[in-house]
Formats: sequence, structure tokens, C-alpha cells
Amino acid sequence: MTSSKTALLSVLSNTFIVISKLFVGVITGSVAVLSEAIHSSLDLVASLIAFFSVRMSGRSADENHPYGHGKIENISGTIETLLIFVAGIWIIYECVQKIINPTPINFPHLGILVMFVGAIINYLVSRKVGKAAEENHSVAMKSNALHLLTDVYTSLGVGFSLLLVSITGWELLDPIIGIMLAMYIMREAYKLMRESFPPLLDASLTDEEMDQILNVIHQYREQFIEIHDFRTRRSGPQEYVDFHMVVPSSMNIEKAHRLCDDIEHSITALFKRAQVLIHVEPEQERTTK
Repeated sequence: MTSSKTALLSVLSNTFIVISKLFVGVITGSVAVLSEAIHSSLDLVASLIAFFSVRMSGRSADENHPYGHGKIENISGTIETLLIFVAGIWIIYECVQKIINPTPINFPHLGILVMFVGAIINYLVSRKVGKAAEENHSVAMKSNALHLLTDVYTSLGVGFSLLLVSITGWELLDPIIGIMLAMYIMREAYKLMRESFPPLLDASLTDEEMDQILNVIHQYREQFIEIHDFRTRRSGPQEYVDFHMVVPSSMNIEKAHRLCDDIEHSITALFKRAQVLIHVEPEQERTTK
């Protein structure tokens, strides 16, 4: 499936799950089920954001956006994580209200059923979205896959809490489990924020990724004197690499150009979407003696 079709699948599945959880949450009066409905509603919003951001970020570079539209995905991922934080705060608020003003849970088995069915659907869809995210290096889809996977865990948690309530009659378990799940999804949101936000500030690639690129460059060490001003950044699914390369004065333009092409091809063999820019300098520009 293409990225757009996978994102659309996520939208459709989330729509069904949100409607089911809201309906059952109102009938049962379970704050945990209603919290899950809120969580899934934000998952639906996140899926819609991912769907449109994937379509927009895939556009080719144009006159007004010479570096493409990749950062749309980073903006999308950041917005999605903020939505998770909002969901977590709202869930905690509702759970505290339930502890202060406890209300009985009706038809707990109906809540259990919809939680487990929702968990199965989201698990299957999250695997497809996660696979598409890895293949396309999509931050937005990776964020969406995380949304779906956290929904799996939270749905299972709510399902088991309702099961315990129906067995033990301890209705206080309902809001307590809800608060625990809210803390969990907020923790996951923080981890994702650390990945989606830095590229908006043109942060460098990870140390491991830069080491991989430098190792590739140094495979050609015998043909150049040195490199300096090495810089990297990420924009959506693309990596950008640029550096200055000092070559011997005896090397002609054709040979220098061929060397740059070889290095570029070697880098793109590891990073399929990398954009590489090499500035060639003569020997007298070397920075080391």
C-alpha cells in the first residue's frame, strides 16, 4: 500500500473506533471508556493530519520551496504529540472528577468487548502504518503508528480494568487505571516530541548517522586531502548533507567531479533520499598542515 492509502486506512479505522467507544462510554458511564474515546478521537485527528501531511510533503520542490515540503511532516508530528498531551491532561481531569463523584458502571461487558475489538483493529493497522513509515522515512506516519499502538495498550488496560470491576465490584479501579494510562501516553508523547521537533530547528542528524556518512566519505580518503565544514540536517523523510572537500591542485575538474559523484552515490546507497552538496576547494585552502 502507498503512504496515502495507508494513512487513509488509519483514518477509516479510527473513525469506526471513536464512534464505538463514545457510544459505549455513554451507555456504561465508565470514565475510562470515555477517556479512551477522547484518546481515540485525538488519534483520528492525528490520522487526518498524517494523511494530509504525507500527501503534501511528497510534492516536488518548486520555486517557493526549493528544498521541498518535507518539514510539513515534522510540523505534523509535533502537532500530534501536543494533541497527546492535551488528551492526557483531559483524561486525568475526568478521572479525578470520577474519584470525587463516583458513579456506577453499567453493562461493563459491553465496554470490555469494544475495548478488545478496538485494540485488535488498531494493532493490525499500526503494523501497516509502522511498516510504511519505515519504508518512507515518514515522521508523520511514525507518529501516527505510535498513536495507534498506544491506543492498543490503553484499550487493553481499560478492558482489563472493566473486567476487574465486574469481578470485584471495585469501581475505583476505573479512574485509577485511567490516570495510569494518561501518564503512559504523555510519556510516549514526550519521546516522540524529541524526534519530530528538532528538525524544525535544522538540528543535525544523529551521531550514529553522521558517523555512517563520514565512514563512507573516508573510503575515498586517498583521493582528497581533507574535508571540513561538514553539516547535516533532516527535513521530513529527507537528509541533507554538505561539506567542503580539499583536493590536490593536480586534480582536474573532470576528475574532481567524478570523485564527488562517487561519494554522493555511496551516501545515497545508505540514505536513499539524501541530498548531498560537495564544495570542492584547491589544495591551498586546506585547514590542516
